[in-house]
Amino acid sequence: MSQPAVPPRPGPPPSYGPGPYPAQPQYPNQPPPQQYRQPPPQQFHQPQPSPETRKDVAAAWAARLELGMDYEDHIAAGLAERVEQLAAIRAGELRYQAEAAQRLESSERSGSGKQFALGIVSLSLGVPITAITATGMDSGSLTGMAIAWAGIVGVNVAHALSIRKRRT
Repeated sequence: MSQPAVPPRPGPPPSYGPGPYPAQPQYPNQPPPQQYRQPPPQQFHQPQPSPETRKDVAAAWAARLELGMDYEDHIAAGLAERVEQLAAIRAGELRYQAEAAQRLESSERSGSGKQFALGIVSLSLGVPITAITATGMDSGSLTGMAIAWAGIVGVNVAHALSIRKRRT
């Protein structure tokens, strides 16, 4: 079944133009537009120069005052070189910390993988051991099965404790 065609509206669509727009309705329980919550201003941590850098700058300024304008370029170059050395030292420290954190994370991942593998091997060996010791249902087989499973549990607990000790 076809729908009747809607006749086009005569003329261009309504335009509000550059003038003021029609007032928007105020809905209940809505704050006015100017009272919407603003995100908190970003507070950036401004790094402070180290005491070592401050001493270097003070020494460079004192040397410039003492030697005059003729040596200003040499003093500035020496100060820039010293600041670059300090930045390289700090970058090295940060790189070392990042590598240490990465090594710790990889050792944790490998430790948990080894623990999982040990659990699977323990269960796969525990089933035949249980079957072998349970063939004769006398009191000696029950004791043998308990000893075998106690050994399996002991190995898993010792391995888990060694991993935990390495993490701390």
